[in-house]
Amino acid sequence: MALIDKLLGKLIRKGQLTVIMPGGELHVFGPGGGKSLTVRVADRKTAFAIARNPRLGLGEAYMDGKVTVDDGDILDLMQLIIGANPWEAKGGGRKALNKGKRKWINLFRRNEAKQSRKNVAHHYDVGNDLYRLFLDDDLQYSCAYFTDPGNSLERAQSDKKAHIAAKLNLKPGLKVLDIGCGWGGTALYLNRVADVDVLGVTLSEEQLKVARQRAADAGVSDRVKFELIDYRSVTGTYDRIVSIGMFEHVGARHFDEFFATCRELLTDDGVMLLHTIGKYGKSSAPDPFTDKWIFPGYHLPSISQLSASTEKMKFIISDFEILRRHYGYTLTHWLRRTQQARAKIIALYDERFYRMWEFYLAGGVVAFENGSMCNFQVQYVRDRNALPITRDYMIEAERRYREIGDAPPPAPKPKRARAKKLTPA
Repeated sequence: MALIDKLLGKLIRKGQLTVIMPGGELHVFGPGGGKSLTVRVADRKTAFAIARNPRLGLGEAYMDGKVTVDDGDILDLMQLIIGANPWEAKGGGRKALNKGKRKWINLFRRNEAKQSRKNVAHHYDVGNDLYRLFLDDDLQYSCAYFTDPGNSLERAQSDKKAHIAAKLNLKPGLKVLDIGCGWGGTALYLNRVADVDVLGVTLSEEQLKVARQRAADAGVSDRVKFELIDYRSVTGTYDRIVSIGMFEHVGARHFDEFFATCRELLTDDGVMLLHTIGKYGKSSAPDPFTDKWIFPGYHLPSISQLSASTEKMKFIISDFEILRRHYGYTLTHWLRRTQQARAKIIALYDERFYRMWEFYLAGGVVAFENGSMCNFQVQYVRDRNALPITRDYMIEAERRYREIGDAPPPAPKPKRARAKKLTPA
């Protein structure tokens, strides 16, 4: 227990944590005066694994039921640990938390098209039924936009789409490329509120089925199309490009390739909007639990990485917004919905899968509340004259899109009946 005693002694700086070992011995950490939790550890091997690699060891121990929280849940435990060691405080606890991370991993990792498809399938093709249990009705699987922290998830995701659409400066009839289109919600939204044509591309077969069906149900399959294709294989040019929650899967070694491809696909006067998780400071190795069990091959960029990559090809950053708290709010909604659907998720998969998913979402909450993670919305242009010189156009468009988005969707357009071919009498 010496190793885990040393680790927890550094981490528990507020409140109190009591650890009960299999023999019944109690180890108490922290000064008290705040949140108090009791955790049970199944065996000494588990304690050693956590001490050696805290992020991976705790996650796997929780998955396997070898770490349990008596008087709270896994989020309470993470908040007790991470909340006392916020990224900006530069405390020694952050170094202890990062023990076991392989800082060199991104030097050798490559996400070629074949590997990217495997990585996407690992996460997104586990079945659409899972995502329907915790996402909003539109299946938006990315950071929402909370104009008020008390807003519902549905309200915040709708506001996110309006916020992004406004930054694209859309006009009727424009061609839009949606890279990493998910289940098609954003592509359908852009067509509805701005009368544009959209091509959405994904590497997930499960997402593709739903997206195409949704377009057919809305009667817009002729204007909103979806393809199973890697972004590197897209051809043609587009007036607007949007990419939401996909860049995290590109991989650091492919940043230049991604932006060069997007620049080539964008018309001379076009606009691109990138919505991605990012890091406040220097980007580093991925979280070992997330990389192993949730998103293999992912990498979260820093501002300097984004800038360094686009500078090479003279791709102009025309607007940059950092969403600091929004993903924490989003993930809290997802976590609570997941916990409410516990029995259904266990029936779909098993207890271990449920605990893995719960740990992943709880870890995300504390990463955005106290860690180095945030969300970037970056607007790019090829030509500095492509957009108005002030941001006023965004404000007016966002208001208009919210009004349209809140209105009941129009009835599907009836299919035109084919004229009967006349035959001579």
